[in-house]
Formats: sequence, C-alpha cells, structure tokens
Amino acid sequence: MQALGDYQCFALGDMPLQKGGVLRQAKLAYKTYGRLNADRSNVILYPTHYTGSHRCNEVMIGAGRALDTEHYFIVVPNLFGNGLSTSPSNAHPSQQLDGFPLVTVFDNVVAQYRLLQELWGIESLDAVYGWSMGGQQAYHWAALYPDRVKRLICCCGSARTSVHNRVFLEGVKAALCADNDFGPERPSSPKNLKAFARVYAGWAYSQTFFREHIYRELDFQRLEDLLAWWEEDHLSWNGYDLLAMLNTWLHADISDNQQFNGNLDTALQSIRARTLLMPGMSDLYFHPQDNWLELAYLHNGCCVEIPSCWGHMAGAPGRGGEDREFIEGQLSHELNSEPEES
Repeated sequence: MQALGDYQCFALGDMPLQKGGVLRQAKLAYKTYGRLNADRSNVILYPTHYTGSHRCNEVMIGAGRALDTEHYFIVVPNLFGNGLSTSPSNAHPSQQLDGFPLVTVFDNVVAQYRLLQELWGIESLDAVYGWSMGGQQAYHWAALYPDRVKRLICCCGSARTSVHNRVFLEGVKAALCADNDFGPERPSSPKNLKAFARVYAGWAYSQTFFREHIYRELDFQRLEDLLAWWEEDHLSWNGYDLLAMLNTWLHADISDNQQFNGNLDTALQSIRARTLLMPGMSDLYFHPQDNWLELAYLHNGCCVEIPSCWGHMAGAPGRGGEDREFIEGQLSHELNSEPEES
C-alpha cells in the first residue's frame, strides 16, 4: 500500500497494546467528510477493511448518498497495518517487518476513541458502519462503548472471528509465508503474494459466482484473467502489512477483554445500540448463520441478508448494481430510524 497523500495522521505516542508491549510512535491515518455540527451529534464512524483504505470507502460517501455529507460528519480511520496507519512497512525502526507486535481490533477502537475525543471532543456516535473487518470494528465500538453508540451497522462482519473463518485465514496466511524468500530482507516475495491472492480469490466469491461465470461482469472473459487480476492487485502490498492485518482479524472478538472475560453472550447483551446486521447470503467466511446466532442476544437488532451470489464481495464499498442499491437502501432506512431508549 503506497501513501495516498490525501489524509491526515493523528499522533498517539507510544501506545500500550492489549496483548502486551507498546506500538512505538503510533499514528492513526484518517480522513473526514462533511461538517461537524454545533452539538457534535451528526458523527458517523466508517472504519476501513482488510486491504482497504479511506479511499476505498469514499465510493459510499457523498451528497445525496446514504452516508450524506450534507447531513453527517463522517470519519474514516485507517486500520493499523494497512500501510497508512502505523504498519510493519512504516513503523518505528525497532518494530518494522517481523518486529511488528500484535495489534488487535480492541487496540484500533481505543485509538479511534482517542482520535474523536482529543481532536473534536466527540462524545457519542450517531452510527458506526463497516464492512468485513470494518464491521468487526463497529461491533467492538458498540460493545466497548455502549453509551456512546446509537446505531451499529455491520455489513458482512461478525462479533467474533468464527472457527471456520480462522481456518480460511490460516490457509491464506500459510500461502503468504510458505516461500523461503519470505523474510526481513525480502518481505514481499512476488511468489508469496501471488499464491496468497489465488487462494484468497476462491473464498471472496460464491460457488454460484464461478459456476455461472459471473466474473465476466467484471470484464474478465476467462477465470485465469480474474486470478491474474487478483495477483496484480496484491503485488503492490508489503507482505508483513498483510500479515499484521491478518493477525488482527484472527484475534477479533468483542468479548476478549477484561470487561467481558471471553463471555461472548454477555458482550452481545451489553450492546444498547440499534443494530443492523447485513450478512451476505453467499458469504463463505463471514457466514450469515453467525449473525443470526448473535442476533438472539441483542436487545434491539435485526438481521437482513444481502440477496447476492457475489459472496463476501457483495458488501464491498466498490460493488455496484443491485447489491449497492440494497445496502444503501438499508443504510438509509436505519439512519432515518429513531433508536429506541434503552
């Protein structure tokens, strides 16, 4: 991930980490859209996803959109490890590459909390919305700060990375680390990155997507063209940045902290926000059933599946067509609905 040059950085200093140690001279890259109103009540937090940045999220933001810059102040913080916020590729020299510590979703959310409080004095959020790992961050916000989040909107994400999801992640992780060239001297072997991309591509979409050759809608006439595009897209990444975000994802769990001591049911029950869960009906690793099981413990939630055969990618910010229309319709409905008093 190369610096985009259209964002700002919030200095966190030496940031204590949930699992031990500190992230030295940590910085959180972010971008804002729209204007903060006088009583600071129009804030939407929109965290980024795996291999994403604020620029990826921008396609969902704008005047007249569900995330309307005429009405909301939208803050997009970049995930640690994505090459913009502190990451193995840009960390303090003592923590670069294989010296980078484990940074959890909990750590990301604590840093985001500091950003909002220290820069703008923001005490509460009208909504937290995210896709994939962005949805996991949104879930953490609602559990860790239940009095500060009015709406939780999680698209193709979960409260805790499931066992099957972890198996998927361990598979792509093994592909990334298998080659002997993967080391401090050569952290982004093209062979490793290409293998990682090919394994990942098989999980990102559904069986129907491949069976019916729906990749042709992306102007790829052959399956090999799609796979080659995935390879090319990942060759720009630092392998250690990909690993850092993968490890964050592997450890995602709203209950894995001193507040809930690993009790997921209690963590879910603590959420007071009006909650919309939007799993993709054909998602292969954030399976809809995980959200339906979570829903049983939420005080004020609903679950609406995205009716798409695009798998996990149905919820991606850059996804157009009927999927985007469906998601924006659900977003608009939620943002225009008054949360109930808890």
